[in-house]
Amino acid sequence: MLNFVVCDDEKEFRSMIIQEIEKFMMNYDIDYKVYEFETYDKEFEKVAKADLGFKVYFFDIKTKSGSGLDAARFIREELDDWTSIIVIITAFAEYRYEALSNRLYLLDFISKFDNCKSKIRGALKIAYKNYNSREKCLSYEYNYMLYKIELKNIIFIEKEQDSKRCIITTTYGTFKAPFTLSGISKNLDKRFLKVHKSLILNVDKISTYNIKENEILFVNGMSTNLVSRSGRKELINYVTNNS
Repeated sequence: MLNFVVCDDEKEFRSMIIQEIEKFMMNYDIDYKVYEFETYDKEFEKVAKADLGFKVYFFDIKTKSGSGLDAARFIREELDDWTSIIVIITAFAEYRYEALSNRLYLLDFISKFDNCKSKIRGALKIAYKNYNSREKCLSYEYNYMLYKIELKNIIFIEKEQDSKRCIITTTYGTFKAPFTLSGISKNLDKRFLKVHKSLILNVDKISTYNIKENEILFVNGMSTNLVSRSGRKELINYVTNNS
């Protein structure tokens, strides 16, 4: 999923950025979500920390209670997130050198008074190119919507009952896909194990495996005991060889 996070303490300006995002995304049948904040508070930090998928941030450099540069530093250094896109938009052009010299890997520094909308659209184009070129994804079309789900964000995939579709559970939600498990497995890599005729899981998302109870606990708190005899053997071998 493509996520946009907009933080600006001016409601009108924040709305303008969101309108530009929505107009831009009308050109693409891609699932996306916009988060908006007035300042860099606990709710903002919660979204920044959440494993939602690809993120594009638009930061005001100064709000009533927070700095966009501090927020960018939090994302890069504390969260160790060097893949999300960060754009600074500000009325304070004098901060340009400070912003670009802090090694925060900013995509752009945009002045609110210098052809702002056009530059936002330019930043969106670059962000979208980055989104399309990121790590290996599961890409498919369903109900006239194009989905691109990064493999690293998939927790498990299960067969939908009495259907030829799958349900993909990710770190940020669940999605239906028009595949059988056999069909979808061709698009996965070695981190995925088929442990049951109705379940494929991402071994990187296993928190614990209780061999006695034959129960898997995933990193998102969900659990399953849908593990066949052959799947159990393969899972034990994996856990043993990778612990």
